[in-house]
Amino acid sequence: MDEAIRILAMLSEPIRLRSLVMIAEEGELCVCELVAALDLPQPKVSRHLAVMRDAGLLRDRRDAQWVLYSINPALRAPQMAMVEAAVAAVVGDKQIARDKARLAKSSRPERLRNGCRRVDVPARRAS
Repeated sequence: MDEAIRILAMLSEPIRLRSLVMIAEEGELCVCELVAALDLPQPKVSRHLAVMRDAGLLRDRRDAQWVLYSINPALRAPQMAMVEAAVAAVVGDKQIARDKARLAKSSRPERLRNGCRRVDVPARRAS
């Protein structure tokens, strides 16, 4: 139960949840893309990504000058279920929509996106 509590507490932080959603939907993002999407300073974004990486939720890799983050494909099924549920819970949220719009407008680096794993998020039903 301690692991579940730790993961859920980590995902209760809005910056981490927003970052996780963006990464889940894109498959892989670099820090500069997340800075643009979240409209936050790079050190703050990097600090939150490091917390999620150190907890094993994310993995990172270097591609030239970029550090790219993706959801850790080695997550066990219960951990992945928590990630998927957290992402699905905020589908359609206004803040997430603003983040996506900023990402779409940002200048994104050209790079390979090999080895990405996207989290399948169920489509939100109309209310």
